[in-house]
Amino acid sequence: MSRNMVAVVSSALFVLLAAGLILIPVPFVTWQPGQTVDVMGSTDEGPLIEISGIPTHNSGGKLLMTTVSVTPVDSSIGLAPALLAHIAADSDALPRDVVYPAGKSNAEVQNEAVAMMDSSRVKATVAALRAAGQAVTEMPMVSSVSLSGPANGQLRPGDLIEAVDGSEVTTNDDVKTAIQTRAVGDPVVFQVMRGGTSETVTVTTTTERDGAPYVGISLSVGYRYAPSVSYRIDPGIVGPSAGLVFALAIYDRITDGVLREGRVVAGTGEVDAMGKVTPIGGIREKIKGAEAAGATLFLMPSGNCADLGDLHTNLRLVAVGTLKDAIAALQLINEGQSTQGVSGCD
Repeated sequence: MSRNMVAVVSSALFVLLAAGLILIPVPFVTWQPGQTVDVMGSTDEGPLIEISGIPTHNSGGKLLMTTVSVTPVDSSIGLAPALLAHIAADSDALPRDVVYPAGKSNAEVQNEAVAMMDSSRVKATVAALRAAGQAVTEMPMVSSVSLSGPANGQLRPGDLIEAVDGSEVTTNDDVKTAIQTRAVGDPVVFQVMRGGTSETVTVTTTTERDGAPYVGISLSVGYRYAPSVSYRIDPGIVGPSAGLVFALAIYDRITDGVLREGRVVAGTGEVDAMGKVTPIGGIREKIKGAEAAGATLFLMPSGNCADLGDLHTNLRLVAVGTLKDAIAALQLINEGQSTQGVSGCD
């Protein structure tokens, strides 16, 4: 074989190998810094977080919600992009089945992520109101309705149950007991709070396998409070990890405020209704995204400190375990006590 032919064959093999590295899919997905959103900002339609029913103000500071750009469930990546993401300081490559459980469709994954975002908004609202001393009442809530059950088309997820058959209920057990005292085929009258108004809904029971009366609903804890909070966040942003930022934004708007004018604060963390902050995924990517967006301070779950590794950042990292920790840290920093009483990840 001539030298020219060897060169041609070698070049062709190199091209095929390079194409394979790029095109042949590998079972990984990449995480990279995503967009940041100032939740204190507005759109043409109004504030990104709009609060009514209580006096509010805007401190003038910026509070950035941070996100991670993830390979979609219906997309794939080649070996080279996966290796580059693994090597880079501000990105990562993870096994696909860790991020997307096998057997779930794109629609199922998206619906679950949307549900987590919706839940995070409710919990953030409740946590912020409680931190600000506003009254919050726990109530039985319809969390889901069976499509084959008698309540389908009558009760709706999110309905807060005030009474059953004229008797006030305050816990999920109260609701279950009231239903079980009826016979199969009996009507059960629910008084529910829906969209801020009280409605009466009648559901006729059918039978379960054990012969017990059945209406076809699942229950969880819901919340009633006076202020109304609505969101205009891009619906493409999903998941539970914006809870801490949402809660801080609401708290800042309904109190004297913890954000200083001109300061750019970023953060992440899932928050429950009592204000506990729990770890999230993609912490390194979110820190780098906040850094690129001009933040100087980053609030994060203390449980994520172990995930930072050798990450280098110019941001001031503040690790918190609760919403009140985050509020207290911002207050101390505003007062010039930038080291004493403020926990980092060092």
